[in-house]
This record gives sequence, structure tokens and C-alpha cells, in this order.
Amino acid sequence: MNRRKHWYDYLWIWSILFFALGFFNILFAWLGLLDLFLPLLFSLFGGNKFFCNNLCGRGQLFSVLGGRLHCSRQKPTPRWMSSKGFRYGFLIFFFAMFGNMLFQTYLVGAGAGSLRQAVKLFWTFHVPWGWAYTVETVPHWVTQFSFGFYGVMLTSLLLGLIVMLLYRPRSWCAFCPIGTMTQGICKLKQRGKSSDV
Repeated sequence: MNRRKHWYDYLWIWSILFFALGFFNILFAWLGLLDLFLPLLFSLFGGNKFFCNNLCGRGQLFSVLGGRLHCSRQKPTPRWMSSKGFRYGFLIFFFAMFGNMLFQTYLVGAGAGSLRQAVKLFWTFHVPWGWAYTVETVPHWVTQFSFGFYGVMLTSLLLGLIVMLLYRPRSWCAFCPIGTMTQGICKLKQRGKSSDV
């Protein structure tokens, strides 16, 4: 029996729209902060992973591509991908790369670095992206953050697509840094509730 569709079942369209907008104007990358902070707020105030399970446009996109469009091999996700060591190791790595991106943004804002009109893929490859820099009236640090954050978002999308193709559609969710953080927050909140009883 198919469950009734809700408005949030179509948030995979948001994922496509985000990357399309950033392709043409890099400043739209700031919208990606919604995908960073909303899951954390939901877990902080709701004490659950409702966002990850129902509102994550990226997870939905993988489900559509891998499930409905049969782009996935549907193989079981390897256990090591969901192991605590790998998940927290990847989270630390993610924080390190995100911190480096913020530092580069700071350097540009402080005048110690110049704006790089490139997107960094897989934290290694600088891909020229100058055509998306269409608004020159904003401070350079704002634009630098946009390039850096779009690179982070695009890299995680590509990683998710690779594991989707190789394994189950939502294999990325097994080690998604945001998912790991929301899970940690939920555990802490549950522990706090049990200690209050």
C-alpha cells in the first residue's frame, strides 16, 4: 500500500534547483546553508531525525535516481561505511575542510588573499567557475565563501552519487556529516531525558 504523498516528498527538486542556480550565479550557494542548519535545528528542538528522514532533498534525489530511475545497483551498503569510526572520521575530515574554506574566506575578506573564481572538487581539484561570478557589487569574501561552499556541496553530491551507483540509493546517508551530527544531538537529548527521569 502506497503512503499518501506530502509536499515535502518533492524536496528533491530543491536539490536540483540549488545546483542549477549556483551553476549560473555562484551567490546562490549561500542558500545551501539551509541544508546545513535546518537539520541541526530540527534535531536540537525536535530531538529526532525528521529532517534527514523526510525533508532532505539530497537523500530524496538519490532515492529518485537510484530507486525510481533504477540508476543504483541496489547492493547492500558496506558495513564500514556506517561504522562509528568511519562516520566520525569523515565528520572530522569534513570539519577540517570546512574550516579551511572559512579560513580562505577570511583571508580574502582581510585582503591577505585574492578571490579565486574556482570550485574545489573532492577537496583537491580546482575547477574554473568564472562564468557564475555575475554580481561584482558584493564584497569579495561573500563571493569567495560562495565558491568554497558550492564546492563542498557539489563534492558531497558527487560522493553521494558514486555510492548510490555502487550500492543502495541512499548509501550516502550512512556517513553524511550532517546526519552524523544530528544523530549525535538526538542521542545526547535522549540521554538527558533518561537522566531527568
